[in-house]
Amino acid sequence: MYDFAVIWEWVEFAVRWTHVITAIAWIGSSFYFIALDLGLHRDRNLASGADGEEWQVHGGGFYHIQKYLVAPASMPDHLVWFKWESYMTWLSGFTMMVLVYYLGAEFYLVDPAVADLAIWQAIVISMASLAFGWVAYNTLCKLFVNANQTALMVALFGVLVAMSYFYTQVFSGRAALLHLGAFTASIMSANVFFIIMPNQRVVVADLKAGRKPDPKYGKIAKQRSTHNNYLTLPVLFLMLSNHYPLAFATPYNWAIASLVFLMGVTIRHWFNTQHARKGAPHWTWAATVILMIVIAWLSSFRHDAPVEEAALRGPALTYASAEGFDEVTSIVQGRCSMCHAAEPAWEGLHWAPKAVLLETPAQIAQEARRIYVQAGLTHAMPPANLSYIEPQEREAIIRWYQGASAGSEAASGTDS
Repeated sequence: MYDFAVIWEWVEFAVRWTHVITAIAWIGSSFYFIALDLGLHRDRNLASGADGEEWQVHGGGFYHIQKYLVAPASMPDHLVWFKWESYMTWLSGFTMMVLVYYLGAEFYLVDPAVADLAIWQAIVISMASLAFGWVAYNTLCKLFVNANQTALMVALFGVLVAMSYFYTQVFSGRAALLHLGAFTASIMSANVFFIIMPNQRVVVADLKAGRKPDPKYGKIAKQRSTHNNYLTLPVLFLMLSNHYPLAFATPYNWAIASLVFLMGVTIRHWFNTQHARKGAPHWTWAATVILMIVIAWLSSFRHDAPVEEAALRGPALTYASAEGFDEVTSIVQGRCSMCHAAEPAWEGLHWAPKAVLLETPAQIAQEARRIYVQAGLTHAMPPANLSYIEPQEREAIIRWYQGASAGSEAASGTDS
């Protein structure tokens, strides 16, 4: 008999691993080419007609790199395109969103205390917001095409702040920050798909046809690539935020998310200025530290009043009504709730790990799969078995979860 929960965990793990691998490839190549472009020596009259050159050493060899302002005189025999890193990062990330936040919407996406949405409504809002992000950003780029680029970045920051607040008003805190990251990452990947790659194809087509390429295409592509460079670090923070309740489980999570974008700018400005050999603007590190202190201060605020629990529905209701639930509730409350509580009793803990609360039957039913995997199948929880959970108690958790899952499958088969 297969264990669906185990299969599901490994599917999520595989997709997450793919997402991390492709993101490393995309971010690495992006950071490298921005640094390379900024560090080119453009004060040399090169016989090749290139705009600049750079000598680099890596892995025991020397590399001589030249960049053409528009394009070389003729098309090279072999041309390497950097695009799949971006595409696969977005595709794997969206797959993760489907697996975790769409198929697990009642657990991770919808928070009735924030907005009592139907699951389909939340998913539609999620997907529509990602599409809106590209439309809004692309429109701003066209409106500010001839303006100071700082004005464009300020306008974009305004959109990001508005979306930060919007997401926290419709989704759970965890989902809100992750969606803001997906919103930004979608803009970045769309830059590659809709602007950078098509513009490069126009240049290649002109070269093949013997025409002189228009430099505007390269200029536009470089602008979008620079935007991606400044947005990368905030996206990484937002994608990691779901592991840190101090970032998402506070009344000011939208403000925290907004300030992270400013930190992304200050950090990247230091590196970009250094790569361009224009000095070291150390004030950026002071600004980054100040922003981080403000973020830490905002994270210390808690919601003033406890939120009433919403009625159980969907899979959570199935687990709450399954045989053995009362016994499991007693086990979890005795072995886990001293840490997983609104006010943890365990010395040294100031908030529940991962913001997971296991004080009430409803909260326990909501976390059924995680309890099963981490305290039943594996011994990940409690850490080092500090609360001395007994083997028979773990067996009780396994029996309860598997019995509920089998009953749910049987009911589905009868309905069909």
